[in-house]
Amino acid sequence: MRVILLVAAFVVGTAVPAQATSGPVLPTLSRNLVSYYDFEHPVRGDSALERDRGRSGTALQLINGGADMRVRDGAFRSSSHSLQLKQINPAIAGNDDWKAGLYSETGVPTLKAFNGAREASILGWVKMTGQNPAPNSTSADPSDLYGAIGLAGVLTGDSNGHAVRALLELIQVDGELKLVALARRIDGGDSQTFAAAEDWQKLLPRNEWVFLAATFDFDTGKMALYRNGKPLSGAYVAAGDPWQLEGEPEPDLASATNPRGLKIGGSYPQNTREGNACNCRMDSLMFLDRAVRPWEVALQHRLMRG
Repeated sequence: MRVILLVAAFVVGTAVPAQATSGPVLPTLSRNLVSYYDFEHPVRGDSALERDRGRSGTALQLINGGADMRVRDGAFRSSSHSLQLKQINPAIAGNDDWKAGLYSETGVPTLKAFNGAREASILGWVKMTGQNPAPNSTSADPSDLYGAIGLAGVLTGDSNGHAVRALLELIQVDGELKLVALARRIDGGDSQTFAAAEDWQKLLPRNEWVFLAATFDFDTGKMALYRNGKPLSGAYVAAGDPWQLEGEPEPDLASATNPRGLKIGGSYPQNTREGNACNCRMDSLMFLDRAVRPWEVALQHRLMRG
């Protein structure tokens, strides 16, 4: 009955945004929306920072490109801007790639919702705009490409800027690039990966906006991927019990540490090196502290499309 009522509210146009955002948020997601970046709201006095429209108020750094990273290309009708991410100079092993995020070795207190979290989700729009994967700037071989394409993730509490608690990305799985949901329940522990079966270039064709979602349940071990509101078939990569879910205590939760930050478009948001650069644009990125249900992913996609 609840689903029917929500659908009815959506159809007649009475769905209410979580806050005054350029992109509407499904009412059932509002309570768990930790961070939301629509790239329409620079921080007053510092346009290289993006305001968080979620409940945590965690300002996002637009790294290396600053305000120029906001481009006029909204993913949906009520959006006018998105975030441009890109590799600048593939021939130099530098750290000048355009990416976004934040990093603190002592953890980010405003992201405490992911401290000991039972679940998490990452949602957002992605548009591939250039060569992906990007050339590996740390290699002397000009034909060497990165083994991954960075999208968006929440770092662990002991991350070096790369290790994640929850991540939406493209990585090599058995020698083939795949769209994945990847997570690590325990700081310093093993990760589990859920890889989409379909070819990633069909899922993310160049110059086309696509709405992606990844959900994580640290208690049951269940993960899921979605494209344009629909679940994707796939398979788990790691055998056994990488998250150490067997036995007490229950429920199983993520490590009781504040994440060291967020990474968007590449690894190392502390900007010490380039890694897994993404030549792409992103819009309306949402980080939640629960696993969004399939019908919510579908309705959120429809709501934004209008």
